[in-house]
Amino acid sequence: MKFSEVVAQTLTWLQRDGRVSYRALKREFDLDDEFLEDIKAELIEAKRLAVDENGKVLVWTGDGINGEKDKGINGGTEGERAKRGKGEKEEDSKLRTPNSELSAAERRQLTVMFCDLVGSTALSARLDPEELREVVRSYQETCTAVIRRYDGHIAQHLGDGLLVYFGYPSAHEDDAARAVRAGLEIVAAPQHLSSRHEVPSPLAGEGQGEGAVSLSPSLHIRIGIHTGLVVIGEIGSSEKREMLALGETPNLAARIQGQAAPDEVVISAATSRLVEGLFACEDRGQPELKGVTTPLTLYRVVKEEEAHSRFEVVVRRGLTPLIGREHEYGLLQERWTRVKDGAGQVVLLSGEPGIGKSRLVEALKTTVKPEGASFLELRCSPYTRNSTLAPVIEHVQRVLGLQHDESPTEKLQRLTVGAHGRAPLRPE
Repeated sequence: MKFSEVVAQTLTWLQRDGRVSYRALKREFDLDDEFLEDIKAELIEAKRLAVDENGKVLVWTGDGINGEKDKGINGGTEGERAKRGKGEKEEDSKLRTPNSELSAAERRQLTVMFCDLVGSTALSARLDPEELREVVRSYQETCTAVIRRYDGHIAQHLGDGLLVYFGYPSAHEDDAARAVRAGLEIVAAPQHLSSRHEVPSPLAGEGQGEGAVSLSPSLHIRIGIHTGLVVIGEIGSSEKREMLALGETPNLAARIQGQAAPDEVVISAATSRLVEGLFACEDRGQPELKGVTTPLTLYRVVKEEEAHSRFEVVVRRGLTPLIGREHEYGLLQERWTRVKDGAGQVVLLSGEPGIGKSRLVEALKTTVKPEGASFLELRCSPYTRNSTLAPVIEHVQRVLGLQHDESPTEKLQRLTVGAHGRAPLRPE
């Protein structure tokens, strides 16, 4: 896990519980002593949001970056909290003031997704309340599994709807793409739920006999997605407090969801720019959105494109010259020369995201391709981290032209053709 993600998750724990042990952090994130010291330095010295207690526990202080004192979620000043951490009891420490957590709010960019079950009112008229609960529960569990796989955060269950954040509490460079992928999977997921639940016909029951016809509910979902700035923090009363994002972004996401037809994912222009090239989209124009004065262009997401990353999209459009990597590039060329002489080589490129690893490999590919070199690319993905052979499976699917909507018989035919070394049957 990245350093920033561990810091964000640790802050979430501290804001919620007030304190966390170093042993718990090491066990949860598999940290070594040096990594843990970096976390302590970031939260205690750099951000001034916590203090150390006896070398064993990290205690939340809620101090701002500029050193301004704040009572935080536990109340009291830093000195008072430190005393309470050593055993001093203070009854008032449990009291909250209306402004006690204002400094805990954070300004950040989020991709917000609103997910709504279409026709729930009509469905409730056809179903017994217990049966309706089972249908909604299955639908929510299916959506939750998809959202968690893409590291989204369900902020609220709004009846039969969901409010989801991508980019909180952990931020990723591809949060917008994660939201759209999750949306496409969610609108496709309820199709198999429909067959699970038999709905009694409205004619069944009194005086209709035992042989009444049963109907199977057709579940449909519509999704709206928008990306923008929010302020996220804990709000609510003393009885119920929630971490919610406030600002125009969630409101626009809700309005966009209202423009989606059943089984559609509709996104804003802001989100579209972040996922351009990764998904095929259809322009929906600038429909009138209630309460929104500025025209907003919307797009319907049709399908996912073959590109797996923004870098692949950039490669197709053309790359800028490689600058400042002469040593690393020279090393790769030297290893390629050894390969041509018959000595197999393995090179490991590692480093922080965005420093140019993929660009360096692409430069080598451009150089050796005219020499007749062939390439086999297997890519790992954070979405399939629980599947060891996922890169191999994906490669086989791509080579054989397997499609997600094909039947098992069609897929078996393609596998058989490919296993015998004949040209795979690719769809036109």
